[in-house]
Amino acid sequence: MNLATPTDFEVHLFHEGNLFKAHELFGAHSSVRNGVCGTVFTVWAPHALEVRVAGDFNHWDGSNHKLERVNDQGIWSAFIQDIKEGDLYKYEIITQKNEKILKSDPYAFYAEVKPNTASIVYDLAGYEWNDQKWQKKKRQKEIYNRPMYIYELNLCSWKKKEDGSLYTYLELADILIPYVLDHGFTHIELLPIIEHPYDRSWGYQGTGYYAATSRYGTPHELMKFIDLCHQNNLGVIMDWVPGHFCKDAHGLYYFDGEPTFEYKRYEDRENEVWGTANFDLGKPEVQSFLISNALFWLEKYHIDGFRVDAVANMLYWQNTEEPHENPFAVNFLRKLNENVFAYDPGVLMIAEDSTDYPLVTSPTSDGGLGFNYKWNMGWMNDILKYMEAPPEQRKHLHHKVSFSLIYAFTENFILPLSHDEVVHGKRSLLNKMPGDYWQKFAQYRLLLGYMMTHPGKKLLFMGGEFAQFDEWKDLEQLDWVLDDFDMHQKARSYFKELLAVYKRQRPLYEQDHSHEGFEWIDVNNSEQSIFSFIRRGLKPNEQLVVVCNFRPQTYHDYKVGVPADTKYIEIMNSDDTVFGGSGQVNKKDLKAQEGMQHNQPYHISMTIPPYGISILRAVKKREETINHGEKKVRRNVIGRRKG
Repeated sequence: MNLATPTDFEVHLFHEGNLFKAHELFGAHSSVRNGVCGTVFTVWAPHALEVRVAGDFNHWDGSNHKLERVNDQGIWSAFIQDIKEGDLYKYEIITQKNEKILKSDPYAFYAEVKPNTASIVYDLAGYEWNDQKWQKKKRQKEIYNRPMYIYELNLCSWKKKEDGSLYTYLELADILIPYVLDHGFTHIELLPIIEHPYDRSWGYQGTGYYAATSRYGTPHELMKFIDLCHQNNLGVIMDWVPGHFCKDAHGLYYFDGEPTFEYKRYEDRENEVWGTANFDLGKPEVQSFLISNALFWLEKYHIDGFRVDAVANMLYWQNTEEPHENPFAVNFLRKLNENVFAYDPGVLMIAEDSTDYPLVTSPTSDGGLGFNYKWNMGWMNDILKYMEAPPEQRKHLHHKVSFSLIYAFTENFILPLSHDEVVHGKRSLLNKMPGDYWQKFAQYRLLLGYMMTHPGKKLLFMGGEFAQFDEWKDLEQLDWVLDDFDMHQKARSYFKELLAVYKRQRPLYEQDHSHEGFEWIDVNNSEQSIFSFIRRGLKPNEQLVVVCNFRPQTYHDYKVGVPADTKYIEIMNSDDTVFGGSGQVNKKDLKAQEGMQHNQPYHISMTIPPYGISILRAVKKREETINHGEKKVRRNVIGRRKG
């Protein structure tokens, strides 16, 4: 056994909180020393009296495989011969109380399939990526004025085999990617795929931050899955949890017998709501661990972005009478985002933040936290509360629809209808809707249509695309049997067409984060619960008119103010019979008439569908060149592209 000493510079950076490739130093790395094959083990255990490596190669007795202390701050390292790729191991730590504990490697790249908990020596090198076109395209793409619709899913319960077993990463690539592309999504978001012991934590309570969960296969197979997503122009976002971790005995909690990765004080350490422990975000070594982890997933797995979980829990101390700001978390998040964007400016850094903390998506140079997107939790809570109310009560909740537009452009928002809203008794999106069977589907279509036309990028949890009737049952697959039912087939068709319209119509995404992209037409009609507004694209006069009716009544010859003296074509109506509606659609072009209405200089008379949304495109005159042999004749024509 030979001591494998980290360099002084690496040690300095780690303890300073600035070693951002800590995974290249710590963990288990196969190596050859003086012609002898073995593995270098390096671990940080500042309170340990002794650290050993135990595994299947020594009958889980580390007495003869001790690590050497590198410095007084707790780095231990050694080269141990004859330990090879595929071997199982844990760190055998002797604590200050002279107790022996076994811990999985915090930097392990692979782990046993649960319920077993050993780390596995694994070499991540060797996978050949074929996503160069995707990476080049991503670098050239401006994310803010492009469509983004994210499909959020839990790999464990999206779909299962007939015997109830899980699909592998490679099997999922064959069935999930075509499915997502068929619906038109631009990204998938995976609930956490780091190693975690308990299925029902959905990955949010992890033990192996550098280990892709072995539930679905090997790290290289996950790389292949992501590679195939990219080859099919599908981005991959990963749920990531730098705020807290589970307290299972083999994990990070009291790693060397004392608080190591977590805060020392009980009030700061214990997350009593979730039964977890909070990372000590002020500790430099923890900063090195977590920031390295983010860069690790970007570099090794080509992840396109992170949805950073529970930012509110990080920003504020929770175990106090009055929650107040945690300066360690604020500084950590700024440091994290600065280093992530220094590595790749095209990464999506999405904050799941339920607070009104300012400047979450502003650059750190302007005093912001440095994310580029934030979930709009306020919009989600307000619109779902509004939709769940009986229609006759909605006039008293009118502000629940309008309020989000007061702050819609203060941050770069994503509108989420996420897993948290369809689990634990909250009911599915469809079943939240009041009324009878038909009314539930009508309001489901209205909700998704309003979401699609509201400023902000979009996210939908799995099952929402075909109107799953039951809430998310996290131990079972989605209710695919619903595909046999007519209304669910029509709901899926509606969603596909809605997403296709979204991607075709630039006003629905080009100015998501600017006041110039939105204007209310009528926001005051609380008695009828009808809202109308304009969405504008970057090009002059490229605009849509959207009318939403949140009541079951139908209105004919309803006057709506419009901004331009032109025709308006209905390109989407949720009440179309092909989607399961009652057929109250506007088949003919709607010609604007002079006369002020809703503070607009012109107006149209249209049919307002029950529990429906109508999207109208303003027809613009354009020059078209028509060749007649050698002669070119120019004339003005009405541009009438398909919706």
